Amino acid sequence: MALLMGGHSSEREVSLASGQNVLERLDKERYQVEVFDPAIDLARLVEAAPNLDVVFPVLHGAMGEDGSIQGFLSLLGLRFVGSGVLASATCLDKKAAKDVYRQNELPVAQDLLLSRRLSLVAQLTAIKKDLGYPVVIKPLDQGSSVGLTIAKSPQEAKEALQKAYKLSSQVLAEKFLSGRELTVAVIGNDRLRALPPIEIIPAQGREFFDYVAKYTPGQAQEICPAHLSESLTEEIGNLALRAHRALGCRGLSRTDFIYSEGVFYLLETNTLPGLTENSLLPKAALADGLSFPALLDTLIDLALDLD
Repeated sequence: MALLMGGHSSEREVSLASGQNVLERLDKERYQVEVFDPAIDLARLVEAAPNLDVVFPVLHGAMGEDGSIQGFLSLLGLRFVGSGVLASATCLDKKAAKDVYRQNELPVAQDLLLSRRLSLVAQLTAIKKDLGYPVVIKPLDQGSSVGLTIAKSPQEAKEALQKAYKLSSQVLAEKFLSGRELTVAVIGNDRLRALPPIEIIPAQGREFFDYVAKYTPGQAQEICPAHLSESLTEEIGNLALRAHRALGCRGLSRTDFIYSEGVFYLLETNTLPGLTENSLLPKAALADGLSFPALLDTLIDLALDLD
C-alpha cells in the first residue's frame, strides 16, 4: 500500500501531520506501507505502481483534493481511498459545489463569484448591493479556512479580497449567516453511513473555526454528538448524505453546515478530511463506535470495493 502525504498546497503541514498519524495507526500486520510525497516522489510512485494494491492519499488542497492526484492514480490503474477526479474537483471549487447543492435543492447562502478581472471598486459595489455586511470572503479553491475572512466593512472587504487573491485567481463572497457551526461525515460507496454530527464552538475571541482553531488544541470546543434533537440529527444527516450522493463522492466526505434561523445551510464538502489527532472525522467515527484503526481499515476496504 502507498501512503501519500505532503504535497504542494498551503495545507502541506496538515497533510504531513495527518499522514504521520495514519502511518502510526495502520495495522502493521495487515499492511505493508510505503510513503510517498507527491511533491518529490511521483517518479518513484510510477515505478512502484505495479506492486501496489491500493493508495491512501492523505492530501489536502490543490494537487491533493482537486482531482489532480486522483487523475494521476487512475492513469496508473491504481485503486485509491476517496473520491474520483470529478467529485474531487467539484468539491474543492466552492462555487461548483454550491451549484450542485442548488441543483439538488440543498440550502446554501447567497453568494457572488468574483475575479481579478473586475476592479476592486466594482467588486466592493457588487458586495454591498447583493450581499451587504458582514460578508464572508474566501479563495475559491482552498481548504481548512485558509484565506477566509469575515469582513464587516468595505475597508475590511478590500483587505480580505487582496488576501484571498494571493491564494486564488477567483474569490467567493457569501452572505454572512449567524448560527451554529456543525459538520457531518459520511462513509461508504453504495451503502452510505452518516456519522454523528459535531458542533464546533470556537474559543472566545475567535469569530469562526479558522485554520488555527482547526489544528490547535484548546482553540475550539467540539461537541460530538452535537446537542440536537433526534429529528434535527436525522435532518442534518440526510442533508450530508444527499450532498455526498449529489457530488458523486466515494468512500468518505465531510460536509460543513451553519444552522441559522431553523435552516441547515451547506457550506462546503470535503473529500479528504483531516486525519490528525485533533481532526473531526476520527472523533465522529469514534462516537459511532469505530476506532481510528478500524476507520482506516474501513476506508481502505471501500477503496478496494469491499463495501
